[in-house]
Amino acid sequence: MTEEKSKVNIDELQKEIEEFEKKAAEYLAGWQRERADFLNYKKEEMERIKEFMVYAGMELVLKILPILDNFEIAEKKIPDNLKNDENIKGLLLIRNQLLDFLKSQGVEEVKSVGEKFDPRFHEVMEEVEVKDNGSTSSPQGESEIIIEEIQKGYKINGELLRPARVKIVK
Repeated sequence: MTEEKSKVNIDELQKEIEEFEKKAAEYLAGWQRERADFLNYKKEEMERIKEFMVYAGMELVLKILPILDNFEIAEKKIPDNLKNDENIKGLLLIRNQLLDFLKSQGVEEVKSVGEKFDPRFHEVMEEVEVKDNGSTSSPQGESEIIIEEIQKGYKINGELLRPARVKIVK
């Protein structure tokens, strides 16, 4: 009888061991799923932070662009007799440093004058008719060619930041 009892105990113990192994396998599988979910969450969160940083950088650049616009306007209005003045050269150097900083941040100008109008990158402020005497700089007969840039447009990392405001040929 003791042999029967011990056989029953061994069978019961083996069943318990199998149940424990099943539970251990379930717990391990659950842990592995949760770990994979956590790693995915971590990767998604890093992407969100990266997007936020890009957006914050774009906001900073957008706030700097009007300063750059004012440098452009000031440079156009400098009389010829003052273009070699050291103070003027210093101010233009600051503008160039600002441009270099923006380039290092992935900012580039949108090409405009002489290009065909592209609504993705340009905003038409005025349409000009071609005169017979050819007084515009556009070839005769070509329409939607940009003849003047009123305000520069910019892209950041290939994405439009601000469209160029332009005059085009009708």
